[in-house]
Amino acid sequence: MFVLSQIEHNLPMPPALLSRPLVDAIKAELERLFLDKVLANLGLCVSVYDIISVEGGFIFPGEGCSTYKVSFRLLMFRPFTGEVLVGKISGYDEKGLQVSLDFFSDICIPAHLMQFGTVRGEDGRWMMKTEEGDELHLDIDDEIRFLVSSIKYPPIPVEQKEDDKLFAPMQINGSIKGDGLGLLAWWAADEEEAEEDAEVEGE
Repeated sequence: MFVLSQIEHNLPMPPALLSRPLVDAIKAELERLFLDKVLANLGLCVSVYDIISVEGGFIFPGEGCSTYKVSFRLLMFRPFTGEVLVGKISGYDEKGLQVSLDFFSDICIPAHLMQFGTVRGEDGRWMMKTEEGDELHLDIDDEIRFLVSSIKYPPIPVEQKEDDKLFAPMQINGSIKGDGLGLLAWWAADEEEAEEDAEVEGE
């Protein structure tokens, strides 16, 4: 889910930061540029992990600041396809569920990737109907286990209308089709029973 990505960047250093130790000033500027930003095909930057090397400090003609060539590593949130994650349901609509990991919220579980028998009720909530006729609702803030089915980095739109959905530079589609996927509450009893059976066999 988290990976280290090494990057080289020509970093102009604002004069206001030069009163600080160079490494501290560079880290502060890197955090301003990259922290909480999505880098295409790399993921969401969670933190500046470390600074590997610093070269330069040149002042180019016409510029009022020095530029450094910095090699550094970023800690990135970048789940892989097929990875299983646990989040909370943050919303729902006719297309499916929205899920949040607290620090990242652009996760969708579309209707066609839900458990067999999942339908939308009259109140708008999604629910799974069991063979016994029970209705298991998927409510806001319920913890849900899902499999990452795809990750997209859509291009930044040139124009965006006021009523358009807020642009998301990284979009994750999830699936709850399969055993062990879906609300944690659905599987809690089965998991406890399996643990008890394993303890009995081990005695």
